[in-house]
Amino acid sequence: MRRSRRVFALSLTSAALIALLTAPPAQADGPGSGTPYVVSVGDSYISGEAGRWAGSSNNSETPADALGAHAYHDNASGTGEAIERCHRSKSAEIFIGGVGGLNLACSGARAVTSSGDLFKPGLDFFDNGAGRIGQAKALQQFATTHNVKMVVASIGGNDFGFADIVTRCVTNFLTSPSWYPDYCKDDSSVTANFTAANVTAVRARIATGFQNVRTAMRNAGYADNAWTLVVQTYPSPIPAASGFRYGQSGFTRQSVGGCGFWNADADWANATALTTINASVRAAITQSGLANVRTLELASAFNGRRLCEKTVGLYEEVGLSSWTQPTAVDRTEWVNQIRTVTTAGSNYYIQESLHPNYWGQLAVRSCVRQSYNAGTPRGGTCSITGTGLQNGEPRMFLS
Repeated sequence: MRRSRRVFALSLTSAALIALLTAPPAQADGPGSGTPYVVSVGDSYISGEAGRWAGSSNNSETPADALGAHAYHDNASGTGEAIERCHRSKSAEIFIGGVGGLNLACSGARAVTSSGDLFKPGLDFFDNGAGRIGQAKALQQFATTHNVKMVVASIGGNDFGFADIVTRCVTNFLTSPSWYPDYCKDDSSVTANFTAANVTAVRARIATGFQNVRTAMRNAGYADNAWTLVVQTYPSPIPAASGFRYGQSGFTRQSVGGCGFWNADADWANATALTTINASVRAAITQSGLANVRTLELASAFNGRRLCEKTVGLYEEVGLSSWTQPTAVDRTEWVNQIRTVTTAGSNYYIQESLHPNYWGQLAVRSCVRQSYNAGTPRGGTCSITGTGLQNGEPRMFLS
C-alpha cells in the first residue's frame, strides 16, 4: 500500500512537470497582447498645439487659460518637453480614455525629419545615434512592447508651407490699405506651394510617410490587418469673407481679432489652399497602397466656432469671464488667434497661431473616440451636433 501511494505521488509530479514544460509562457505586452493603445503621429494639428487656451481674450490670459504652464510638458517628470516645441499638450485628441494613448506628433513636423535649430521628427526612421529619432522609428519601438490597435496621422500642412503662407497673408494685410489690398493668394512665394509639380511632390512624400508607418508596424510584429491607420484631413480655421465679424477696413481684423486676412485671401484659403491640401492627403492614401486605412474628415468640423467667425467672440465681446462658464464652449472660438509681436511678455507662442485650441482639441478627441469605435475603427465626417459639453467635451458626431 505504501509503495502504491509513492507511485501515485510520482505520477502526479511528472504530470505537473509535463504541464509546466508544455504550457505557453506568459505573454508580455506587445502585438495583440496587453492594454490596447491608440497612437498619434504627424504635425501640430494633432500634437495638441494651442491646447492650453480655451478661446481668446485681449484683456487677460486668465479667462482662456485652461491648462496652465504645464500644458505642453510631456517628459517623464511632467516638468518640460521631451522634444522642445513639439507642444504635445495634455488636451491632445489622442487621449480618448478607455485605452492607452501615446502622442508622438510634433508641431512643425513635415513628412521627412528636419533637424535645424529645432528638431522636428517626421514620419520616417531618422536616427542620429544620440536619441533623436523619427516618428516611424519611435512608433516601431513603442509598438514592439505595446498593443497598438490604431494609429492616427495628420501630416502634409507643413509640407505645403502652412506657417509661411499665414505669415505672408497677415503681413500683406497689415502693410497694404483696404482701397488697394495686396493679396497673398497671388504672391509667388505662396502660389509656388500649389503648382502641379509641388502638389505631386508633396503627395509622394505624404504617401511615403504612410508607408513608413506601415513598415514600422510590420517591423514591430504586426500583420497589416491587426491595426488601423486613421488619416485626418485639416479643419478650416477661418471663415470665408462673409463669415467674419470684423470688417476688412482698418486693422481691427488683426489688432482685435487676430485674423488678419483680406476677404479675397480668406476665400482663397478655404476654396483653394485647404481644398488642395486635403485632396493631396486623400490622394496620398491611395498612392501609399495601404488597405487598412480610414479617413477622418475634419474640413468643416469647426464651422460656427472658427477664428473671428460671427457666431462666436472674445470673452469680453460675449460677456463671459472664464472658460469654465457653461456657455463658453459655444460662444468662444475653437481656433487660436494669429499672434505676432504681441506674444512678447506673455505666455503665448507665435506657433500656436491658427491652431485648434483646447475646445478644438477636445472636439476632435470626441470624433477620434468614435472613430476607434470600441476597437473596430471606422472613418467618417466629424461635425458639431449640439451645444454644451458632454463628459467635458464639445458635442460632436462622426457620420
